Amino acid sequence: MIRLKQITKFYENKFVKTFVLRNIDLEVKEGEFITIMGPSGAGKSTLLHILGMLDTASEGEYFFCDEPVHTMKEKQRTRLHHQNIGFIFQQYHLIDEMTVYENIETPLLYKKVKASERKGLVAEMLDRFNIVAKKDLFPSQLSGGQQQLTAVARALIIRPRLLLADEPTGNLNSKQGMEIMELLSRLNREEGMTILQVTHSEEKASYGDRVIRLEDGWIEKENQLSDGSKLCQMP
Repeated sequence: MIRLKQITKFYENKFVKTFVLRNIDLEVKEGEFITIMGPSGAGKSTLLHILGMLDTASEGEYFFCDEPVHTMKEKQRTRLHHQNIGFIFQQYHLIDEMTVYENIETPLLYKKVKASERKGLVAEMLDRFNIVAKKDLFPSQLSGGQQQLTAVARALIIRPRLLLADEPTGNLNSKQGMEIMELLSRLNREEGMTILQVTHSEEKASYGDRVIRLEDGWIEKENQLSDGSKLCQMP
């Protein structure tokens, strides 16, 4: 599904070049559940943003189901993102001026889903995450945990082929966190959703097939937790 070749990310001014990622080679099969781990500043979130087509590499090649993302114009990348990728951000990234209902509905608008179908899908997500009573509130009126649940619902509503999750349970209590991890595991196992998560938790990493450890922008080590051998088929 994903192939990264020599992906490097750096920022530079007149005098210095600061590297965030260095020569990342990575392959992800369709249906894998991968965890990215490493200390703060290792490049985990940057890698996730490049995979999610929200940022671009300074050097290297990125293929998504054999489509060369690194040669695409921004409009093409945005369309590919909206059609295939869900993203759970560590800082939620909810739209302040929109209600919970409207935030969850937004990905369906990008996919041009009909209004009647949107209504049913949003209602299902509100019920699944027990936030029906919050649907008319704005993000500023929610607790951190409620904002995170809204962000998870928004990411999952399109049933993305690829789900990217940056500390998806970081702002949830232990019970909510366990429920989210069980849900992600079920989506991966039963529906074949490809998932890449960033976490500091070894317990949450154990839900996946493989752990990739970053250090100072390099892939330091990979650990295979289970075997995955699924192929990628574009719709």
